[in-house]
Amino acid sequence: MAPFRPQSLSLPRLLRTLRRKLRQGIEWIWRQEGSHGQRARGLAAGVFMGCFPIFGFQTLLGVALASLVRGNHLLAAAGTWISNPITDVPMIWFNYQLGSLLLGPGKGWPGGPLLHHETLRQLGWDFTSRLLLGSTVVGVVVAPLSGLLCLRWLQHRQRAS
Repeated sequence: MAPFRPQSLSLPRLLRTLRRKLRQGIEWIWRQEGSHGQRARGLAAGVFMGCFPIFGFQTLLGVALASLVRGNHLLAAAGTWISNPITDVPMIWFNYQLGSLLLGPGKGWPGGPLLHHETLRQLGWDFTSRLLLGSTVVGVVVAPLSGLLCLRWLQHRQRAS
């Protein structure tokens, strides 16, 4: 009996397969039910909640906000992905800096190695108030912009087909 050998994929073939699967997944998300406006509102709601450092609750709150604005729930969940392990620290830093610009300097940025999800709560109101204000301002700017871009893109796709 021959030993078991997993079917090997060449790297270019694997990358093509992953790219195709990713494209199919994105297309499936964009084909969700609802009008263009509902889809755009759902995405905007998710992006808005994704701007906040409320780890573990962004998706839930994004879907809840989408319900309030009658937006697509799946696109709201996808919109929260604006915040992910790669973008978390840069977004938190930017939001904090913006909040500090608006409220005045606080105790200062705690530094990258000290900034973990668990320690955000322990940094106190001085840090938290600046972070939440910055997150709100960024969300108020980025969410409608993403919703508008989504709406325009969906309308363009409809005209092109």
